[in-house]
Amino acid sequence: MCGIVGIYLKNKELYSQLGRLFSPMLREMGDRGPDSSGFAIYRNNLNKNFKVTLHSSVENFDWSEIEKSIFNHFKLNINVYRVSSHAIFEISLKPLELRNFLNTNFKEINITSIGQSLEIFKEVGMPDDVLDQFQVEEMTGTHMIGHTRMATESAVTTQGAHPFNTGEDLCLVHNGSLSNHNEFRKWLSKEKGIVFQTENDSEVAAGYLSYKMEEGLSLKEALEDALDDLDGFYTFAVGTKNGFAVLRDRIACKPAVIAETEDWVGMASEYRALSRLPDISNADVWEPSPGKIYSWGE
Repeated sequence: MCGIVGIYLKNKELYSQLGRLFSPMLREMGDRGPDSSGFAIYRNNLNKNFKVTLHSSVENFDWSEIEKSIFNHFKLNINVYRVSSHAIFEISLKPLELRNFLNTNFKEINITSIGQSLEIFKEVGMPDDVLDQFQVEEMTGTHMIGHTRMATESAVTTQGAHPFNTGEDLCLVHNGSLSNHNEFRKWLSKEKGIVFQTENDSEVAAGYLSYKMEEGLSLKEALEDALDDLDGFYTFAVGTKNGFAVLRDRIACKPAVIAETEDWVGMASEYRALSRLPDISNADVWEPSPGKIYSWGE
């Protein structure tokens, strides 16, 4: 079944409240996805460095080995920030080069995200536990996307939890299932060199969008192609460095609702996840139409 939520702030004065606005949204979707929970946050990054967010299933994992290995190989300084079971490595290195190095040398480590603004955190368990574990209410930024998972296509693991990131600063959460993901997984892996870390069909959708955008398409254009290429039933919420988009397939059997004010845009699988947002009583609220792309920002 799964639950998805997202909020994009149009009013800069709300950036400091992002985590407090987002947390009740994800919490409300716990009964739609009790297996695992995760979220992506986009922050204002004032420097040009890239951030890679990593996860280890080993308790109190020592990240210094990876730090030393990256430094010895690339001779670049690294800033490392530990966030519970995850760590953020900040470095002035091209994302693809860093992703390939980590996939080759540290196969036991899960890369949750790479980008200048994007950080992704996820764990097995209910939203309450995940929100507390990562102190989400204290987080600040521009937009967030979240997911609560009821597993249907792959095992219940932290790696299999949403959101998924395969390119640079792009993330995707998905409610539904894709019927042709194995075909695209093989093609994207063999022809485009995309490395998938799980058997989850949603990771393939993220890889597909990353490939399209690396070919020069905008997010909207990539989603237009997805309507023709990706078979199945789905609601997608997609984040980029400066934007946010929602798409339901042309049959639209998976639920979604959008609310918008002058200050923010919110989306969720059910309205109750939006009900605590400020000024919700005066928001424009609607159900997204089948096969129509809704986007904000760039």
